[in-house]
Amino acid sequence: MAKDWKDEGQVAPAVSRRKFLQRTAMLGLAAAVPGSFLAAGSATGQEASEGKKPKLAGGTIVDVPGVKVGQVQNEEALTGCTVIVLEKGSSCGVDVRGSAPGTRETDLLNPINSVQEVNAVVLTGGSAYGLDAASGVMRYMEEQGQGYNVGVGVVPIVPAAVIFDLSIGSAKIRPDQQMGYEAARLASKQPVQQGNVGAGTGATVGKMAGMKRAMKGGLGTASRRLPNGLVVGAIVAVNAVGEVRLPSTGEILAGARGEDGNIRDSLSWMIDAATPPVPAGTNTTIAVVASNANLNKVQANKVAQMAHNGLAKTIHPVHTMSDGDTIFAIATGGVDASVNLVGTLSVEVLAEAVVNAILSAKGAGGVPAYQDLR
Repeated sequence: MAKDWKDEGQVAPAVSRRKFLQRTAMLGLAAAVPGSFLAAGSATGQEASEGKKPKLAGGTIVDVPGVKVGQVQNEEALTGCTVIVLEKGSSCGVDVRGSAPGTRETDLLNPINSVQEVNAVVLTGGSAYGLDAASGVMRYMEEQGQGYNVGVGVVPIVPAAVIFDLSIGSAKIRPDQQMGYEAARLASKQPVQQGNVGAGTGATVGKMAGMKRAMKGGLGTASRRLPNGLVVGAIVAVNAVGEVRLPSTGEILAGARGEDGNIRDSLSWMIDAATPPVPAGTNTTIAVVASNANLNKVQANKVAQMAHNGLAKTIHPVHTMSDGDTIFAIATGGVDASVNLVGTLSVEVLAEAVVNAILSAKGAGGVPAYQDLR
């Protein structure tokens, strides 16, 4: 491939600026994915994967013992919330990598602070307004007698993170306490719905060229079970400024669409600087990874840190100034497993969940989905 690149570079008139940028982007990805279709010399992921339609990964996060999920959405306003309810208090860690996060109760997850367990985690739309949904979850959990015992009652510990979905649907309708309460009430062990549901209802991706060229994101989940009984699951609301790629081939599943309707990689958009910078805080991918491993709060924080590699495998670019990427890691206990194993499996399962979100999403609010372009 290096020879081909050199040869083309010697004939400058034959290489357009657009092809130069595309080739540069592909070479960068080839270096990141050795042995991939790029290293074999294919020009694009779409060519390599032609005729091989991606399939949904199996399982959902509720396969993890002690984890239930409830979701509520407003399909007209295109927003909603997803609540991960824990049947008993569980260790939890968090890692925030994006520069524009919207979160609640993340400081108490720091290992130096006293609270050791959480009762639920909320993923929600509505930007900072949507954090109000966590108060509704607290109200429901208090009614169930679940929370941190303070002598005169319980205080449910409910961390939360939000995505910015105000640019689609209605910016005036956001998840509130009632929506959060209802989502917690509906939480069950039933397989989790994916796509335009819960926190993924108004999610979009590929906004490097603005909302008019974006594609639909969504909510995805997946899980894996090992012979020793260890179960690792993930759930994610994919709302990135960058595009989403299929890790096995590098194919761009959803991203910024060019004037011809075809998806164009984010790097070439940035190099061209064809549009103004994307406003900070108008994107974010938020997720929960969970396992039934015996992990403490310190170890859960490390798993959350490792799990971000699942976003790096699928979202390009990730952790930008325009994103508030946040991952919570929950450990319900029951199986002895190393942090390295749980963290590594969390990476793989989260990457599968991100792809599931894109494959399951449907076009909404004038924004097309992966399904619409295939």
